[in-house]
Amino acid sequence: MVGISPYARIGLTLAFTALLPLSSQAQDAFQSFKQLDTTAKMPKLNAFIAPGTAPQGKKLHEIAIEAKLTANGDAVQDGLSWYVFSSLPGADGKLPLIASSQGGSADFQLAPGDYFVNVSFGRAGVTRKLTVPEDGQVDKQTMVLEAGGLLLNAVSGSDVRIRPDQLSFSIYSAEVREDGERGLVMADVPPNTVVRLNAGTYHIVSEYGDTNASIRADIQVEAGKLTEATIQHKAAQITFKLVSDSGGEAIADTAWSILTAAGDSVGESVSAFPTMVLAEGEYSAVARNKDKIYQRDFKVEAGKNTNVEVLMKDVQPEQPTEAAKTVQVQPDRQPPAGGVSSQSQAPLPSYDQLQSGAGIGDDAD
Repeated sequence: MVGISPYARIGLTLAFTALLPLSSQAQDAFQSFKQLDTTAKMPKLNAFIAPGTAPQGKKLHEIAIEAKLTANGDAVQDGLSWYVFSSLPGADGKLPLIASSQGGSADFQLAPGDYFVNVSFGRAGVTRKLTVPEDGQVDKQTMVLEAGGLLLNAVSGSDVRIRPDQLSFSIYSAEVREDGERGLVMADVPPNTVVRLNAGTYHIVSEYGDTNASIRADIQVEAGKLTEATIQHKAAQITFKLVSDSGGEAIADTAWSILTAAGDSVGESVSAFPTMVLAEGEYSAVARNKDKIYQRDFKVEAGKNTNVEVLMKDVQPEQPTEAAKTVQVQPDRQPPAGGVSSQSQAPLPSYDQLQSGAGIGDDAD
């Protein structure tokens, strides 16, 4: 999958821009925004070696090492985390950490042997094996991250700005695992924040509010470039209030339920002025106040933030307490006037019974 995925056909619009050619300007772009990086900014620490890991009597070699976003790019000057591990597992089965460094390029003092060197730049990272010989010099090592930056934002409708505190993004791998899920790369990413990632395609989930406004898209990150993507939400912010008259004051102590056209609940609140972000569509607002239920249908249009007033005259119709009883009527037999079925009357006596006096009830005259 390359570039923007077919999710666009469901109404998603991505303003996708690959900026800043591969040069020192690319490095500045990454540093001009707030970075999402779990590693705290520290002064450059070269040749920090874990105590007890340097072999006694062994000649140490100076190893200079740098990292680039792309093979033809400049060395990254800041934001790198370096870790050097022994290739031989320790008693606990893990590879011992030999040395580490924070900042840009690093210089390590290492004894002859084999090592694994890992460098990370935000969420981008690469590992390679390094062999230090017994004798001779070791050339400067260069590790290529093949990494870029991703900056996410979103609008409501065509161009309505969304407050940053109402937006969050989650970044997933593009590949779907056997269990049907995607690997989470980073959750709760704020808008307008550069995320450093390995080059590749990522699955982005944008959440607007906390109700049902969610959009998905696949976005490609290119090595050495800052990719900006603006996602278009088909949603709007709706404020509800129960009033006695149109334009009147909102009535307090009101419980709200918002239902879809299919009758599914998407949000609840107890407030005089509840505000919810809802995806485009048709809904019903149900307000409960002092054992009375009021209801109004409304429609949400993308980017049109509005108020929905529920009038106290919009009382929800009460359901009958008991279903109507049905009288079974035999074919070709209609019940007589008065609603009494002919089946409830005794059959008339025959001619012979009339002659003999048999079959006449005790109450006959």
